[in-house]
Amino acid sequence: MAFQVALNLIIAVVWMLLHNDLSTVQFAIGYLVGIGCIGLFRRFWPHDFYLIKVWAILKLLALFMKELLLSSIAVIRQVLRPKLNIRPGIFAFRTDLQSDWEIAILSCLICLTPSTLTLEVSEDNRILYIHAMDIEDAEQLSKQIRTTFEKAIMEVTGR
Repeated sequence: MAFQVALNLIIAVVWMLLHNDLSTVQFAIGYLVGIGCIGLFRRFWPHDFYLIKVWAILKLLALFMKELLLSSIAVIRQVLRPKLNIRPGIFAFRTDLQSDWEIAILSCLICLTPSTLTLEVSEDNRILYIHAMDIEDAEQLSKQIRTTFEKAIMEVTGR
């Protein structure tokens, strides 16, 4: 991926130099030409086209921002109610992620989202113990984590 990014930047700079115009517009045009060239020859690269991974990272960030906003609203609602109506609890979440990096990212995303906290990761990195502020159904919450964060992390890592 790094090679493709560097090659794309080189194509953009060469484009600017060939047009004898060192402007941002010419750089952007050259960068788009580089994307087109790299995209055309993507079958010759040993790795996937780098913009696919960049798109997956952007989707993960957008998903995190959405979940952060929704859970923050839920916490604010609970705090502003006259009577606290929550069912806190701890549940075990079995993950399909394998590498330490993937587990760490998932744990951080869970911790950064209000109302949830990763307490511990099992020795074999297969089970995360998560505390949630309001648990109606642990299976439903596990399914939500699996279909959002875990799926997005797998797209970023290419699994």
